[in-house]
Amino acid sequence: MSLIETFNLSRRFGNINAVEDLTLTVEAGEVLGFLGPNGAGKTTTIRMLAGMIAPTDGYAVVAGLRTDQKVEQLHEVVGLLTETPGFYSRLSAKYNLEYFARFYPSINTETQVEKYLRLMGLWERREGKVGTFSKGMKHRLALARALLHEPKVLYLDEPTAGLDPEAAGEVGDMIRNLSIEGRTIFLSTHNLNEAEQLCNRIAVFNTRLLAIDTPDKLRRRFFRRQIIVQLEAMDPRLTKMLGELPFVQDISEEGNQLILQLTEPESNRPELVKKIVEAGGRVVAVSEKHYPLEEVYLKLIHEEA
Repeated sequence: MSLIETFNLSRRFGNINAVEDLTLTVEAGEVLGFLGPNGAGKTTTIRMLAGMIAPTDGYAVVAGLRTDQKVEQLHEVVGLLTETPGFYSRLSAKYNLEYFARFYPSINTETQVEKYLRLMGLWERREGKVGTFSKGMKHRLALARALLHEPKVLYLDEPTAGLDPEAAGEVGDMIRNLSIEGRTIFLSTHNLNEAEQLCNRIAVFNTRLLAIDTPDKLRRRFFRRQIIVQLEAMDPRLTKMLGELPFVQDISEEGNQLILQLTEPESNRPELVKKIVEAGGRVVAVSEKHYPLEEVYLKLIHEEA
């Protein structure tokens, strides 16, 4: 079941196309990473999906609601964490959440505020003024605020931007736990490592959608899978023999490593190791070359340019 669907969703500001013909779907319980450079239109997309601004062309449906037509109903089923969340800094964390919870008359304010302050590890600081909180604590409080009404869809706009590694790790763990609970999350981020760890699929976006798929499938779009065999010692005769095998498409040497491209990497690997051992080679380890998601992202952006 798709909880987010966009159909040629577009937004112009004067003569500038901020978002152009965006068509995608996000399934229930999926975490979609939305990646792109500064000025790519990521925040504009989230604002349209949250019913904060209307599209110039096209439309979006979130949890069965047109985002440009049923805005009040939409706000009941979506939660939003902005890059720079605002609070009443002279008021306590508890009072801030109680204030925002009152916008949702259907929820039990006291119960929900306590639930999410505890979940975010802020219950012991509930009476502390928000102005005294660290940036990481404010982000956790903002995430609590976005979840008070138990939204079906959660939009996170750069949730770890500007945080130190420890605070970013805490927020990342919370997002991971929300995913395990089955929340549908639309995550806009510049942190490629974060996106790979947290997201089921990655959408690379620069005003228009450049690619969308799982991290592994995006890699295969640009890089052939390579098997690395670490040997105790290199024997050139072994390289020649392996190069004649029908399932070995390419082979090269690098120190005591053999780097190979196989027709079917998963099924060919056991036979490959067997042939090496039979030929007298001593295998130390077999692995697959890993290409960082950053390399895929940069290729897509440069290809677009």
